[in-house]
Amino acid sequence: MKYAILLLIQAYWTILPESKRRRCIFKKSCSKYVYETTQENGFFSGMSALLFRFHNCRSGFQIFEDSISGKIQIILPCQKIINEDDIADWLIKNIKSNTTSSVWGER
Repeated sequence: MKYAILLLIQAYWTILPESKRRRCIFKKSCSKYVYETTQENGFFSGMSALLFRFHNCRSGFQIFEDSISGKIQIILPCQKIINEDDIADWLIKNIKSNTTSSVWGER
């Protein structure tokens, strides 16, 4: 089963060019994260990673600037806080270019 997930992700990468894929809010893309997790830790860990990313790399997250550190963070729908180091560069650039408010709200 582990190899089935890995082959599906490889097919996804081959068939769908990166320019046509949905943009991930995480620095490491969801497919790359699930692929690496499955490869390193097996089928069940890979499925767990897939479900986590599927439920949390969608609308419903909140973006804010930590008032103490000044760093950007995201609160995922599962209420886990993601630090700026793990947020996609495109999203950080987009947020920093919108300097009208320190709280950006939901996506």
